[in-house]
Amino acid sequence: MRGSKGRLPSPALAISLVALFVALGGTGYAAVRLVPRNSVGSAQVKNGSLQKVDLSKKAVAALKGKAGRPGLQGPPGAAGPAGAQGAGGPAGVLGAPGAQGAQGAQGAEGAQGLQGVAGVRGPSGPAGPPLGRAPFALTTLDAAGDVGRYTSVTVGRDGFGLISYYDATNGDLKVAHCTDTACTAATETTLDATGQLGLYTSVTMGADGLGLISYFDGTNFDLKVAHCTDAACTAATATTLDAAGNVGSYTSVTVGADGLGLISYSDEGNADLKVAHCANTACTAATAKTLDAAGNVGRFTSVTVGTDGLGLISYTVNTNSLKVAHCTDTACTAATATTLGGASVQNTSVTLGTDGFGLISFYDNTNTSGDLKVAHCALTGCPAYAHNR
Repeated sequence: MRGSKGRLPSPALAISLVALFVALGGTGYAAVRLVPRNSVGSAQVKNGSLQKVDLSKKAVAALKGKAGRPGLQGPPGAAGPAGAQGAGGPAGVLGAPGAQGAQGAQGAEGAQGLQGVAGVRGPSGPAGPPLGRAPFALTTLDAAGDVGRYTSVTVGRDGFGLISYYDATNGDLKVAHCTDTACTAATETTLDATGQLGLYTSVTMGADGLGLISYFDGTNFDLKVAHCTDAACTAATATTLDAAGNVGSYTSVTVGADGLGLISYSDEGNADLKVAHCANTACTAATAKTLDAAGNVGRFTSVTVGTDGLGLISYTVNTNSLKVAHCTDTACTAATATTLGGASVQNTSVTLGTDGFGLISFYDNTNTSGDLKVAHCALTGCPAYAHNR
């Protein structure tokens, strides 16, 4: 103990002595004596007067115990009120149309409308025949001998008929020019009388408005043409166009798209179909071409010009079948020949229908009495697969 005399006790010793003092003196003493200044002890606290806000954070933390186990989940609360309706979404894709419904019943017929205003009166029709007269008139134009074979007719620019024919009594080519529209009378003129002339005549109007007549020279077996010098054909210029053998029978003449004459005829010496294309309006010269030489062909010819401006010629083969030749150019230097059929065919004649296609009439002598037949082309040129009989 000698070494410790005059020394101060350590802090740990001091604290231990205070604690011992408090324990021996009671809690009341310790509370009074140990409460720091400006603090409240348990002796000054009344029951219920001390609140949580009166405690320090450390005191509050010291007072909290460990968290207890969570309690059971309470019953669900009542449903809240419905929320406001949201904005509408975008429109969906248009669906496929539905099936068409059944047709409804026909409605009742409406009332008849008012009668319309009468239209303007049309022009008067042509005058009918006088009372007691037949609706047609037959007139003898020429009775001087055996006349009128191999006839052909056209209408001139004066509106009157022009008729070519053969005078068998004199062996001449003749023409009759009507003096009125009904041709109740005519002026007859002999145009060519040098030999046996005027067989197989065919007449048309040239581009100059004057008659152009093709015919056969039976004396020399040539193709000839006569070009009228006036509208009444009171005279004509006669020209031999083809003299190569026995040619010129079964003639037919038209005017091509070039304004020049085009003549189809038979080459009897070679049994061919030939054509002559005039070199000028008066046809004082022509180019002759053989179009079909396949067998015995070229009789009963007839020629017209198609909507394509090319010649279309009907004729016979072996005096049995009907054939047609379609020119490949305006001058008809060549042609496409097609057999249309038939049996024992004669006397063909071709023209254009209102549809622009060829229309061919012909005589079929198959039956004892003979029949009139027609072939209608369904295409320009009348190919084999486009006709009917």
